Order: sequence, then structure tokens, then C-alpha cells
Amino acid sequence: MSITQTLRVSLLSLAAVAATNVEAETLIEIYQRALQSDPLIRQAEALYLANRETKPQARSAVLPFVSLSAGAATSSSEDPNRPFNFATGEVDPNILSTEVDRDSTNWSLNLDQTVFDWGQILQLRQADKIVARAEADYEVAKQNLLVRVATTYFLVLAAEDTLASEQSAREAIGRQLEQAQRRFEVGLIAVTDVQESQAGYDLAVATEISAQQNVATTQEFLREIIGEYVQDLAAPAGEIPLVTPQPANVEAWVKQALEQNLLLVSGRLAADIARDTISIQRSARLPSVTFSTSLAHSASDTVRYNNLVNNPPCAILPTLCPPTQTPSQTASDSYSFALRLSVPIYTGGFNASRIQQAVYEHRGVIESLEQVARQTEREARDAYLSVISEISRVRALAQAVESSRTALRATEAGFEVGTRTTVDVLTSQNNLRRAETTYARSRYDYILNVLRLKLAAGTLSVADIEEVDSWLTDPAG
Repeated sequence: MSITQTLRVSLLSLAAVAATNVEAETLIEIYQRALQSDPLIRQAEALYLANRETKPQARSAVLPFVSLSAGAATSSSEDPNRPFNFATGEVDPNILSTEVDRDSTNWSLNLDQTVFDWGQILQLRQADKIVARAEADYEVAKQNLLVRVATTYFLVLAAEDTLASEQSAREAIGRQLEQAQRRFEVGLIAVTDVQESQAGYDLAVATEISAQQNVATTQEFLREIIGEYVQDLAAPAGEIPLVTPQPANVEAWVKQALEQNLLLVSGRLAADIARDTISIQRSARLPSVTFSTSLAHSASDTVRYNNLVNNPPCAILPTLCPPTQTPSQTASDSYSFALRLSVPIYTGGFNASRIQQAVYEHRGVIESLEQVARQTEREARDAYLSVISEISRVRALAQAVESSRTALRATEAGFEVGTRTTVDVLTSQNNLRRAETTYARSRYDYILNVLRLKLAAGTLSVADIEEVDSWLTDPAG
């Protein structure tokens, strides 16, 4: 099978796979699917909901604890020995053995209430910060999802642009090869020109196959996020607006990032939580007061059976000597109140160790916060400068594409009259192809840098994705 046939088979295979794909054309549609299907955002949501339960758990510690317990029991016992007569102190001659059957029931209602526990009060206050940090972390995950979706979306578009450029190059070089073969047949050029055209065509075919594989790979990255294959992604329909960030001052963006970046907000809350933990551990050395009360009831029914001695009349007629029964019932109600004071005196160094551990953990959180602050400043500066430079780069590359097209037309004209070689034409075609793909990617890089700048500043939202989406669907930009 020739290289051309192999390429056609590969293209047909890709078309067959694409036929089974689920269409999702716009960036906002891809984001909405990711919001429902991305495992990372669903994990972040679950963690947020789990941390929200910290508040009711902390509140429950300072509220009354009420419990109810109840029980019932049945017992039976038999004593084969003759009992003593309490009046004489001797063995009772009239009772051979005894049996006791007892049924009992009981219930109690208990209430425990913390009167004072400074640690529980601090934990209740700390719970608000834990919930606030969970909300900040969830918002960070949603902002990161916006950037991940946009980045992967434009990776696919860039790969498709590259494939389209390589396909155009292959077709152009194929036409160049056919032309070179005809000119060789009439003796206008040497066979080396044909061989150079053939080599260029074979290289173009190989490059197109590689570009085709890259498209499939980037589509897999997108499927990893949304769980579905997509095709026909909307690309920029016209010139996108190249707007300088406002305010046009990198220091202003850095200041805003240091104030509003959600990772920093989360880090500051983590530092507050760690500091509160130190106070909570220290509160273990303070006294605590608890109040408890209970109401209880118990009752029992007891029947005592006395088996009489087996004397001659009883032996002749047992019904003359039936066991005697002595029933009895008891019932009691009780209630109690207690106020307990607990003062820790010595815990074997446990409390001191827990306090020191909390101090070290707080120190670690502070260092982590400093690292995030430095990273945020770097990302804000880099994103701002990247947006500024990308604006100039997009404009320069747009001009480079036009210049490359003009150069290619001039080279092809020179080849027609014999002043340029096949190598010159191939070089011009490659230059145009690189200029086109680089220009397309520069526009995507500009968009992504705008989003990253807003991410660093803590202001990135769905509205920004909707604005970018309008650039992809509205030719007017």
C-alpha cells in the first residue's frame, strides 16, 4: 500500500470515529458539560459539602444532649435446697425447694448540657472559617475548570488548524509534484527537481499523519474532562478584539491579585483556622462545667413458688400438697440533678504536646501562605506581560501571514519562468504554513493569557467565557 493510500485509509478511519462523536460546538457548551461531568469539579463539590457539615457538628457540642434508654428482662431460678426458717433459724421442714420467676422493666431519660467549655466555644467560631475556606476552595476549583476547559478547547483548535494547514500543504506540494513531472517529461527541468518535489510531498504526507494523530490526542484530553467526544468546535470567526488590560498597569494587577486571589483568600483562612486550633488546644487546660439530669422508672413482678415436703398424704394424692405461690410487685421512680466541675491537673504532658503540635502546624500554614503569595504575584505579572506582548505578536504574525503569501506567489511565479527552483517553492510553502499555524495559535494564546490574568486577579467568571465564546461565534467580534 502506498503512502497516499495509507493516508486515505487513516482519514477514513478518523471520519468513522468522528461520526460516532457527540457534537458540542461552542466553548460555553463545553464548559456546561464539564461542570456536570468533570470528576475534579465533582470531587471539589463533594469536599465543599462535606466541610459545610463542620458547622452543625460544632453547634451540636454546645446544645443539650438528650437520650432515652429502656429495657425489659425475664428471669427464673430454682433452689433445690431447703430454705431456713427465719423464726427458728433451722431448716424449714415444710418446704422442699423454692422457685422464683421475675419480670422487670425499666426506662430512663437523661439530659446533659455543657455550661462552660471554652474549647467548644472556640470550635464553634472556628467552624465558620472552615466553611468559608471550603467555599473559597470550591470557587478556586470552578475557576480552574474554566481555564482547563478553555486551554483544552484551544489545544484542539490549534491541532485542527495545524492539520488543515498540513493538508493544504500536501495538496499544494502534490500539485507542484505533478507540474514538475510534466515539465520533466518535456525536458524543461532535470530529474533532480522531480525527486526534490517527491521528497517534499512524502514529507508532507508524513507530517499530515502526525498532525492527524495530534488532533486525536487533544480530543482525548477534552473527553477526559467532559466524558464525551466532540467535533466541529467553533473557531474564531473573524478578527478577535485585542484589548489592553485595564488598568494598564502591572502593579495594579499585582495588588488586586494579592487582595482577591482565591487561593490567597483560602490560605489566609487556613492560617486563621490554624491559629484558632492553638487556642482550642490551650483551652484543654481550663476548667469545664457540665449539667446533667435524669428521670428513671423501674418495675418488677416476682412470683415465689414453695414446693412442700413430700409427706405420705402428698405421696398418696399430690393435689393435696400444691406449691404455695407468693407474688410481689415493686415499682420505683427517681430523678437526679448534677452539676460537675472538671479541672485538668496533670495529663502526662499530652496537652502540652498537642499545643506545641498546633504551633508547628500554624507555622507551616504561614509558610505555605507566603509561597502562594509569591506565586500569585509571579503569575499576575507574567499573565499581564504575556497579554501585552501577545497583542503585538498577533498583529505581527497577521502581517507575517500576508507577507508569506506574497512571497509564495512570487516564488511560484519565478519557478514558472525558471528563476526559482523547486526547493525555493517548498521553502516558501513551509514558511506560509508555519506562519498560518503560528498566527492561529497566537490568537488562542492571547485569549488564554487574558483568562489567566483574571484567574490570578481572582475575578475570573463564567461571563468571561461567554465573552470569549462570542468571539468564536460572532464574526464581528
